[in-house]
Amino acid sequence: MSSQNLVSLTLSDTQLSVIDQCLTDLETQLSGLIGLNAVQRKALRRMGDKSEAFCRQTLSVLDQNPQVVPPSLALGEAIADLEALDRLRPRLQRLLRLTERATDTETALGSDVMQMASQGYALLKVSGRNQGLEGLRKDLGTRFAKSPRQVVAEPA
Repeated sequence: MSSQNLVSLTLSDTQLSVIDQCLTDLETQLSGLIGLNAVQRKALRRMGDKSEAFCRQTLSVLDQNPQVVPPSLALGEAIADLEALDRLRPRLQRLLRLTERATDTETALGSDVMQMASQGYALLKVSGRNQGLEGLRKDLGTRFAKSPRQVVAEPA
């Protein structure tokens, strides 16, 4: 049996405190971010790559020709939204990369623990009998217990 160790990570109390403070600072600085429910998210028009080029060009043309823009169109708001999008995106990309690495690390840590626990359980099955560990092994074995199959009655 070889041990798996995909990642070794130690986070000190000081590091965790600093991380928590940084997250609080991020949450404070990004307090203008909104949350949408599934219905709202589904109902929104999306701006993909091709649409973005169209939107940028249209806003630019409208901005250069204010005589065709009625006051009710709120062109200034749309231009401000585009600028905010441009400023937010690089930060979002960094957060997404960090989140992906954190998720991968969480998966690897869990896998390391699960691999070791499975190997340890196998050792208990073989060596634990003579060590008075049979009861503990049986308790641990409930994780692998299969629930009885339910027999489905066939219609007559």
